[in-house]
Amino acid sequence: MKRLLLALTILGSTFTTKAQEKMDKDPVKKIEVTGSAEMEIVPDELYFTISLKEYFKDEKNQKDKVAIDVLEKQLIASIIKAGIPRENLTIGGISGYKNWTGKKKPQFFLESKRYVLKMSNLYKTDVILNEVDDKGIEYVSIDHVDHSKIKDYRKEIKIKALQAAKEKAGYLLESIGEKVGDVLVIEELDEQFYSPQPMMANMRMMKTAGDAAPMEDSSLEYQKIKLSYKMKASFKIK
Repeated sequence: MKRLLLALTILGSTFTTKAQEKMDKDPVKKIEVTGSAEMEIVPDELYFTISLKEYFKDEKNQKDKVAIDVLEKQLIASIIKAGIPRENLTIGGISGYKNWTGKKKPQFFLESKRYVLKMSNLYKTDVILNEVDDKGIEYVSIDHVDHSKIKDYRKEIKIKALQAAKEKAGYLLESIGEKVGDVLVIEELDEQFYSPQPMMANMRMMKTAGDAAPMEDSSLEYQKIKLSYKMKASFKIK
């Protein structure tokens, strides 16, 4: 039995060695390339941060407070008037602060609420803010932008990057009289994503109550989202 096992071990070892020798003598010829693709997309989802805060009409004596509920109702009514669905408005955060007037120590906490509003049109903000008490608006900013079909675009650009890799392998091999064979390995590399930087504006500085007509829609586009993707692939050489 020991002799049989020894014979099988030697036979297996001999077979493995010959197989390795064959691979060493006849290695797989391959080419490894990287393909890239880029795309620019006009965002159709703009997420605004709107911060409202309570205040006193009589700041000196800290009287006649305008409550956050009043300001919130104004904001909701304004977005409905602008034709934006109510569900596009969500609460992003709640905080409190004390309003200092000169050297007088504040006696009350004033509430501040931050809202996130999803919009498709940059220029409807003017219509919305004109309906909200100006002193109750702390600031407005663009939190981020996105596109409703961003997943589809990412898939499309990956495919184009892989096709570009195969095309590159093709013309490189053609230049030396070779042809592309079957694909061996495909590797996704890091995606590069650029989204326009948020903009912030203090609306109390930009407008005063009733001093401006509503802004008309513009044909100008917001900055585009840029997608860039790279794919690495190895192909057999025929």
